[in-house]
Amino acid sequence: MKAVGGLGWSGIVRLGLAQSALGAIVVLMTSTINRVMVVELALPALVPGLLVASHYAVQIFRPAWGYGSDVGGRRTPWIVGGMATLAIGALGAAVGTALAADSRVLGLSVAAVAFLLVGMGAGSAGTSVLALLASRVAPERRAAAASLVWMMMILGFAVSAPLAGHFLDPFSNARLIEVTGSVAAIAFVLATLAVLGVEDRVPAAAAAARSHRPSSFLVALGEIWRERSVRRFTIFIFVSMLAYGAQELLIEPFAGLVFGMTPGSTTKLAGLQHGGVLIGMLGVATVATAIGGPILGSLRLWTTAGCAASAVSLAAIAANGLLGLGPDAFRASVFALGLSNGVYAVAAIGSMMGLASAGAAAREGTRMGLWGAAQAIAYGAGGVAATVLVDVGRSLGATPLAAYALVFGLEAALFLFATALARSSAPGAARESATASAQPALSAQA
Repeated sequence: MKAVGGLGWSGIVRLGLAQSALGAIVVLMTSTINRVMVVELALPALVPGLLVASHYAVQIFRPAWGYGSDVGGRRTPWIVGGMATLAIGALGAAVGTALAADSRVLGLSVAAVAFLLVGMGAGSAGTSVLALLASRVAPERRAAAASLVWMMMILGFAVSAPLAGHFLDPFSNARLIEVTGSVAAIAFVLATLAVLGVEDRVPAAAAAARSHRPSSFLVALGEIWRERSVRRFTIFIFVSMLAYGAQELLIEPFAGLVFGMTPGSTTKLAGLQHGGVLIGMLGVATVATAIGGPILGSLRLWTTAGCAASAVSLAAIAANGLLGLGPDAFRASVFALGLSNGVYAVAAIGSMMGLASAGAAAREGTRMGLWGAAQAIAYGAGGVAATVLVDVGRSLGATPLAAYALVFGLEAALFLFATALARSSAPGAARESATASAQPALSAQA
């Protein structure tokens, strides 16, 4: 069935497959490559922290990439080109990591360039997928479509991480390159086949974009920033993603150093966490559909609850190590963190899609780019700050357990701050019933 906005559910699912492919590559960069550098290569945690930060820093250009797809009226070339760049960067990151075992300068130089390519590819492809949803999906379906596509990206995390972990054991640098290269190649082919033909070729969309085209990108960005709802939501996105980014680079090294888990086991741990994210997303949609109403149907409520629960889960992760509760309790806490993150993410994405088409016409790509840039900068800054704090703590004589536990506690406090911001910064328009937005997403799977 075709949506009023021009994109039916089959097209939305295909865009979701592209997001799944994107997630399958990115999770190896932020989890597996990160862990190998810290544990197997015994590099300071700051090294992968800076590399991941660079991959997010380059995404400050997301608004410009989104603007380019706005004025051109075509998103598909940006998605396919972005996925190609992402795949090449991922392979380069694995090669650089392997080379660093023998030559730190050469290996890390290759990895530095590769991570920039990863950031450019993920930013370009991800921005254009969400912009395509916002511009081509009927308004009443945008939140549901975004939630479905986002869940499929998390599914890519959840599937890729444990499979890669299985093939990484017994670990070797050659095996790291083989597994990463295979995942990157399969993901690129899947994404390309998924998006080709999804975007209609009727020139009306391009004409509409050009008819509202400002004199320059800076003018377009200025028009959007003057919208109060956009500014407030951007600040919330920045703070909440600062907390989220700080946690991402610490889970696997913490598991390896404190609980003695192997590279394969910690990669599977990332799959467990992202599986929790997926369940959290589905849980919000299910509860909102079955009960709904002004309370349980409120995206603002779920955003606030997800941030608060993320804070509690991070505190539990630190407590597991400090109290010596063992790997099973640690895994349960990591799963709970994923679950909480999923609740926060699906509500925030629904709110984002509700705002993407507001205000000036034909600016979906620029708006999504602005929020994507805020997310990327905060994520990168959080990762760097977290790894710096861990390294400083250890250099001052703290044990790995104490250093990591302290940082997890600080991240929990940051999520609590995001909870307070969510109560006042989540856009009023996002308080629309999640029931209405979740129902089509569930029906689409029937």
